[in-house]
Amino acid sequence: MADSDAAPSSPNGVLGVVINLHALGATVRLDDGRLASANAADVARHRAAYGRSLERRTPLTFVRHGVRAVTLCESPDAAVAAQAAERAVLTDEAFELQLAAYLKETENWAPPDRPAPLERHLFKKTQRAKAFKSD
Repeated sequence: MADSDAAPSSPNGVLGVVINLHALGATVRLDDGRLASANAADVARHRAAYGRSLERRTPLTFVRHGVRAVTLCESPDAAVAAQAAERAVLTDEAFELQLAAYLKETENWAPPDRPAPLERHLFKKTQRAKAFKSD
């Protein structure tokens, strides 16, 4: 990659500076101050760009994958595709039905007209403790 990796701003990705290169990848400080990690495969694929960013403290454009994982943005189109894939909402109707059935089944564990299980436990515990108090 050429020096075009050091983009001043990016509407499709997030800017960051490489602060450490190691055997497992790289550590990147994002422009919002958070730390993120780049995997070893991405670092190996773009070793020159990561090295330049580390030496010169020049920002690179990254694509976020989750909260703390990033990869180097190869093109604006790649950033748009990665963000669209990240935003994709997956729904599983069978799981939703199973979860609803489980919640319905467990409703009687903490009925609203009685104290919560923890409160009942603590009340019984204090009652037992009163029996063992020495006067």
